[in-house]
Amino acid sequence: MTVQGHNVSLHERARRIRCHALRMGEVQGQGYIAQALDIADVLAVAYFHAMRYRPEDPDWEERDRFLLSNGHYAIALYAALIEAGIVPEAELETYGFDDSRLPMSGMASYTPGMEMSGGSLGLGLAIAVGRCLGLKRKGSDSFVYTLFSDGELDEGSKWEAMMSAAHYKLDNLIAVVDVNNQQADGPSGQMMGFEPLVDKVRAFGWFVQRVDGNDLNAVVAAFDAASAHQEAVPRMIIADTVMGKGVPFLEARERNHFMRVDANEWKLALAALQDGSQL
Repeated sequence: MTVQGHNVSLHERARRIRCHALRMGEVQGQGYIAQALDIADVLAVAYFHAMRYRPEDPDWEERDRFLLSNGHYAIALYAALIEAGIVPEAELETYGFDDSRLPMSGMASYTPGMEMSGGSLGLGLAIAVGRCLGLKRKGSDSFVYTLFSDGELDEGSKWEAMMSAAHYKLDNLIAVVDVNNQQADGPSGQMMGFEPLVDKVRAFGWFVQRVDGNDLNAVVAAFDAASAHQEAVPRMIIADTVMGKGVPFLEARERNHFMRVDANEWKLALAALQDGSQL
């Protein structure tokens, strides 16, 4: 399968998203960089293969919605919004500063293309259920995509939202869970066991696929199958990813949930992405 996005390969889109995120991280010297690197392939497929939107009109009524439940991944979504032309690239230099449209945690009132504010984890899927119900009432054919982290599976609200999405037959909902097996206190599966995740989600009445979230061909196929699925059920993509993907010394870092990176390491990281051999 050849993966392309508007005459630029999805591989290149994902690489640029990683570079934008690293450049924002360099502005502050720290951040949730490893998550941005691990989820870049999923975001590239979402914004340059799957979703319907207008960069010049982020509030276009017929757009597909992308809800970022894990608000600390904002740096990753900003990078995708910059690559998509929704946010000007020059604004990445303002990341995390007062009066910036790119605060460290996602805020819908600040950033074009940011559909929900991210604070407490575990809420995005429930908000997505509400958005899907509203779009159904309007007769819209738009999809609602939502991204959340494996750590959010610790939250009961996630499972309540899964149950309600199936109850209301929300076939306009496509959820993606980033399984990087890392959260603030340690490996996600040790904090609260969530496996066998496919079996559990399927038992809740969802169409579910599990893929290597850093394999662009696999991610494209999963998004295509999710949107084309004929059964009136919500859809979930479980994406297994590698924290720090594309930058070997960051992939190898033992604790990389929130990273402080030395000044010279930013240049090394960008050089690794420019080389591209790790992607």
